[in-house]
Amino acid sequence: MGDPAGIGGEISVAAWQRAKTPDDPFFLIADVDYIRDIAARSANGAAVEEIDDPAQAGEVFARALPVLQEKLPSRQLPGIAEPSNAGAVIRSIERAVSFAQAGQVAGVVTNPINKKALYDGAGFAFPGHTEFLGHLGCVDQTVMMLAAPVLRVVPVTIHVSLREACDLLSTELIVNTARILHADLQRYFGLTSPRIAVSGLNPHAGEGGTMGREEITMIEPAVRQLRGEGIEASGPWPGDTMFHATARAEYDVALCMYHDQALIPLKALDFAQGVNVTLGLPFIRTSPDHGTAYNIAGSGKADPTSLTEALRMASNMARAVV
Repeated sequence: MGDPAGIGGEISVAAWQRAKTPDDPFFLIADVDYIRDIAARSANGAAVEEIDDPAQAGEVFARALPVLQEKLPSRQLPGIAEPSNAGAVIRSIERAVSFAQAGQVAGVVTNPINKKALYDGAGFAFPGHTEFLGHLGCVDQTVMMLAAPVLRVVPVTIHVSLREACDLLSTELIVNTARILHADLQRYFGLTSPRIAVSGLNPHAGEGGTMGREEITMIEPAVRQLRGEGIEASGPWPGDTMFHATARAEYDVALCMYHDQALIPLKALDFAQGVNVTLGLPFIRTSPDHGTAYNIAGSGKADPTSLTEALRMASNMARAVV
């Protein structure tokens, strides 16, 4: 369900209205009555039907948005965080993952969460969805990839401060991230030999050590190691010149050193169609690439395109491994 104070319910209803009879039906884990209220206010209205089991979603989907009940303990208003509902948000994620692990669903698509509300209301111990899903999937490292038709990007460090990101970076972390990226681009995206452009950390990729030596001591050795393993890695590329159209034609994915270095160009180029994909998990997970949007929650202004693209990508990934 994502954060019920945000736009997750609205875009889920809108995504169903856009799809109606897709080849791959989806269902929502959320408070049924709350979603019915949202659907009643939606453009042209929308039908909502409670289901008891994922297997019922396919039969219901053509006539209504299927919703599996996860009751909210407190009344929820749009745009106002309600920490007492945090436990239900977390349970919705856990239940979705359990369905995926049991083979009852093809993949998990998560709506945006408010991490502070989860911290305050449920003692949530993870920096974000990506890390929590890695915990549920019992994997040591996950990789966050943002993908749009024009660009794919991966940050090596994710939800940490910029200062901490510089401390966390290492040749080993870059190599391990690239290995996961390489394997899952082959597995889910049909790229036989993915071309990975590795960014620098410093301005002009350090310019021969005059603007920082991390490229020399850390990033170049990672690229050499990856190439020695048969992975088509190149770089380090200067971060300020690797995202224009001509440069993007030279690679399949940009492996960047920190969060904003990766996400700013992706969201600037194609905010609406961006999809967040967690790689390295034993199940498929995608999500919209935006946040909870409290400022427009309940207004009917939320754009469901990113969620629609996340649903489509999850379906395509599932087909790739059938």
